[in-house]
Amino acid sequence: MKFGIIIGSHRTKSQSAKAGSYAQAALSNIDAGAKFFVFDLASKPLPFWDEGVWNGSEEWKKTWGPVAAELKSCDAFVVVAPEYHGMVSAALKNFFLLASKEELGHKPGLIVSVSSGKGGAYPVAELRMSSYKNSRLNWIPENVIVRNAENVLNGATSAGEEDSFTRSRFDYCLRILFEYGKALVKVRESGVVDFKNHPNGL
Repeated sequence: MKFGIIIGSHRTKSQSAKAGSYAQAALSNIDAGAKFFVFDLASKPLPFWDEGVWNGSEEWKKTWGPVAAELKSCDAFVVVAPEYHGMVSAALKNFFLLASKEELGHKPGLIVSVSSGKGGAYPVAELRMSSYKNSRLNWIPENVIVRNAENVLNGATSAGEEDSFTRSRFDYCLRILFEYGKALVKVRESGVVDFKNHPNGL
């Protein structure tokens, strides 16, 4: 199975990137043959959406085309969303303006929210409310909130109760994502998906 790991932070060497690395390592333990497309929006920032996306401009073909091809080849996604002022980052919102049903449609996604403190719930709510409508990304019911991010997921072993819980929760949700990834292949191959007559969500 191929997993897309989208890192939504604007910062290099971010806590979100650390969470994404943890997800990749854990998924490798779950699926020994797993492949990955890791897309860090800090190290490879995307231009903000403009109408050239719709018009198929050469600039967007060069910028977005290779990313879109990688996304299309993925079976499931981990989306790591840092909480910026109680919101999803601008880079991640822009990603969802660019990503369409062709790349994400009827594939499972796991939301991983990252907070430096005790927050982290708002990005989960925001992504569940506004990111799936036209992309058709299927957020699984489980999610992860990495709280006190600087103090957890450091090193190979857990350091304290909070770190142990975070790892346990993360691993559980990734196992669920893996099973959804297998199951939703059947939906996409069933022949019932009709993007021609139903291109947009309601």
